Amino acid sequence: MKSEAGKIAVVLGGGGARGFAHIGALKVLREKGVDIGLVVGTSMGALIGGAYACGIEPAQLERMVLAYESSKEFRSSPLGKMERNRPQGGTGLVSKLLRAVNAFNEALYMAQAMFKPGILSHKDVESIVNYFLPDINIENTRIPFRAVTTDLVSGQQIVISQGSIRQAVLASSAVPGAVEPLRDGERLLADGGIVSLVPVGVARTEGADVVIAVVVDKELKGEGLAISTATDVYGRAADIMCHCLSDFELREADAVIRPNVGNSQWSAFSQAAYFIREGERAARACWPDVQKALCRAHRQSALLCFLIGLKDRIFSFGRTG
Repeated sequence: MKSEAGKIAVVLGGGGARGFAHIGALKVLREKGVDIGLVVGTSMGALIGGAYACGIEPAQLERMVLAYESSKEFRSSPLGKMERNRPQGGTGLVSKLLRAVNAFNEALYMAQAMFKPGILSHKDVESIVNYFLPDINIENTRIPFRAVTTDLVSGQQIVISQGSIRQAVLASSAVPGAVEPLRDGERLLADGGIVSLVPVGVARTEGADVVIAVVVDKELKGEGLAISTATDVYGRAADIMCHCLSDFELREADAVIRPNVGNSQWSAFSQAAYFIREGERAARACWPDVQKALCRAHRQSALLCFLIGLKDRIFSFGRTG
């Protein structure tokens, strides 16, 4: 669907592995012929959005994700080991052993975090970034692309629009505590979600006329919630802050796609196929809203063009009268 209203932007939010739902949403927008003129992403949204901006079609991205998920490289990586040891429920001996191993690993990771800036190093994440993204500069992407990150020194949002796309996405994906931040001169860059989970405002600043946002953060449900430890309190407080922050930004979006990703953990990479299907399902459900936004912008653009033309004709008449 070509738009005469101007630039259509897709904004992809952060959420770890839940961000694979972005692929499903992009599949539907591509199928419907939406002419995307700008991609803005933070964290996993930057990774998927950057790949799409480079010209990798959603169907190909899906194949790449599923192939990487089952690859030896991923299974032997720290992220693969974290996911493989995650308990899947049940009361059997194997389930109990997995829970014990997971508890031990989490305690080990927390101990390591006391002595270094992140549980995972840049190298642990670089393999994923390099797998999905070509070694090019952002200026050379097929679709204009912006990666959003946060400078831990100044506390400011940093929008990266030039330089290595791999480095930009690596900085945007540096989840606090999980991945060490990236040093860039005087700046210390970390996950863009610290200040902007769904950077709709960046798309507006970049001149977008229509903004389609895809949100993959956790659901904020209180039913059956257990808050009994300091860690539980901290986690719940963080979820509430993230929810309020994203809702505030989403007010400026024209259409919001919300895949049903539940409360899946950020490291649940084994659920990639499920996330992609949910992204596709949510985008189809939201399609009427997207159509309305595009049509509304089209009408506004048509009216503006008419008024400008009328103004030109009046001035032209005045000069010749």
